[in-house]
Amino acid sequence: MFTDMVGFSALAQRNEALALELLEEHRRIVRDILPKHGGREVKTTGDGFLIEFPSALAAVQAAVAIQQAFHEREQTALLERRVRLRIGIHVGDVVLRAGDIHGDGVNIAARLEPLAPSGGICVSNAVYEQVRNKLEQAFASLGPAELKNIELPMAVHRVVLPWESAFQPSLRRQRSGPVILAVVALALLAGGSWWLLHPSRPAPPGPGLPATNALPTSVATDTKAIAVLPFANTSADKGDDSLSDGLTDELINTLQKVKGLRVQGRTSSFFFKGKNESLQKMGEQLGVKFLLEGSVSKAVNELRITADLIAVADGFQLWSTNYDRKMSDIFAIRSDVAQQVAAALKVQLGVEETENIAKKPTENLEAYDLYLRGRGFWNERTATDLQRAIDCFQQATEKDPKFALAYAGLAACYVLLPEYASVPMRDALPKARAAAVRALELDSQLAEAHAVLGVMKEFEWDWPGAEQAYRQAISLNPNYPTAHHWYGLLLSEQGRFEEASAELRTAKALDPLSAVIKSTGGEVFYRQKRFDEALTVARETIELDPHFAFAHELSGWVYLAQGKFPEAIAEFEKLRTLVGASPYGLGDLGHAYARAGRTNDAQKVLGRLLEIQQQGYDKQMDIAFVYLGLDDKDQTFLWLERSAENRDKDMRTLKVEPLWTELCADPRYAALLKKFDLNK
Repeated sequence: MFTDMVGFSALAQRNEALALELLEEHRRIVRDILPKHGGREVKTTGDGFLIEFPSALAAVQAAVAIQQAFHEREQTALLERRVRLRIGIHVGDVVLRAGDIHGDGVNIAARLEPLAPSGGICVSNAVYEQVRNKLEQAFASLGPAELKNIELPMAVHRVVLPWESAFQPSLRRQRSGPVILAVVALALLAGGSWWLLHPSRPAPPGPGLPATNALPTSVATDTKAIAVLPFANTSADKGDDSLSDGLTDELINTLQKVKGLRVQGRTSSFFFKGKNESLQKMGEQLGVKFLLEGSVSKAVNELRITADLIAVADGFQLWSTNYDRKMSDIFAIRSDVAQQVAAALKVQLGVEETENIAKKPTENLEAYDLYLRGRGFWNERTATDLQRAIDCFQQATEKDPKFALAYAGLAACYVLLPEYASVPMRDALPKARAAAVRALELDSQLAEAHAVLGVMKEFEWDWPGAEQAYRQAISLNPNYPTAHHWYGLLLSEQGRFEEASAELRTAKALDPLSAVIKSTGGEVFYRQKRFDEALTVARETIELDPHFAFAHELSGWVYLAQGKFPEAIAEFEKLRTLVGASPYGLGDLGHAYARAGRTNDAQKVLGRLLEIQQQGYDKQMDIAFVYLGLDDKDQTFLWLERSAENRDKDMRTLKVEPLWTELCADPRYAALLKKFDLNK
């Protein structure tokens, strides 16, 4: 038996210490199993063993036990610590010489090994005939294979392990495997690192995938959902993940353009960064059948990128490759990976989709690196990180004035500043509009820019225009969860709850672990006065992300609507500890204090909001909400009118927010809605 670790050579180049550690662990596992099946260790050869067995049955049983051990280990191992073997078995004559073994049987076993899938077992027909009725495991025919220096094609079979599925691809066009170390005639041969280092060679067959000269192109038609896990940073600078995270972002964005493929959003994929979860658990939580994972290593201008496409159900490595390129090739790598993954999942691409995948966003690598850094900051959604993102995007546009994605990034930052950083809308929105318009001038097909235009239309109270912009964004990129999310919010604010729920379900399917998308679904329940369901969603969101402030705000709203004021105050005070110096949530807390009879505390909050308003920030709705809690209707309507005059888009919620409904009996309420076109 010769065991060769898949990808060992590539791992040794990236992280020699880890490779040696895993090699020793691999050896311990194999050596523990061999004596139970009569295996005799002849020698070790690099990352492999040479071992002989007394019978074909003993060899196959040992192979199954070994793969079972590594499969169980993989369920709890970190991505970078996973170990897989390929195994091939043949029966034939051998010559014993000086304790070593030689002969055609050894050579044939060597040729069989590359035909086995990663983590699988491949046997010759001679082995199959001896053991087929003596094992619990089934066999799947791989057809006749042409082996190097073997005159006639040889029938080959795969052992179907308990966690795998059967398949029957053809191997008639399979090229011969590489020349590798000699193996015993009655041998188990596991390996495959050679293929990882030579991506031009066809991928080893996985379940349902033929081993041909082309990339595998078919899987079940109902399994077109994939998540891109955060690529590991294996560079010397462990503290700088911008390149690995950025490549992950770009692969997500690129694959989202593939027709017929559902790609999970960035928030959900990055939920697992640095976490030790099994493939099955990640696949279940992400709602996907396939995972794309990999690593990025950079040394000066040299890049090494690995990528693996894995089936969640059985852990099969359906496709794998690596690239040793210059930094200037990163766009080619990105499009190449996306094209091959799309082909592996049998997604039919038209000319337009292929062009979109291959299209370079910029020729300037410095601009591209700044853009990737900006995307990382933007996704953090804090006032500080948004400003950092703006700085990165701005520098990117200076280095390449025709970089459309960088302008779209600027627009996305500016449109969020009024909410996350309390920047006055009058300052942020013109900058957002200018950046979005410039992005669309450079690339009219950018879904991100159209979605930003939708938000700006809402600020202008142009509800039909906002809806049109969101629809356009979704049409251009149906996989863009933010567009579905923002459109769902608009529909909810209009009281179109069934449509809103449908859009939010789509957004959640695309980004199932996004706290903001999940909690927005709870907000729709709240607006429908389905308070128990809203509270359940809020609690689930807090469990998902205890630091997500809006989930506590949603809980507080529900408690206010139910008259549970102490509970509401507790939620809003928790929210305030999470947002720090930001004034976010002050209006909620002041209203809750007032409802609970803590008038002095409510007045203090009101005073703080008035100070912030005088500094130029738009807090009219918050001030009105505190006055509503204090039961001062005159001041409530005064500040609501000021909010409407300022075109505050949150005014739209007056129609649907349960906590404002007590104003409905006041004739000023209907007049306000009519005056500012809010009654449509």
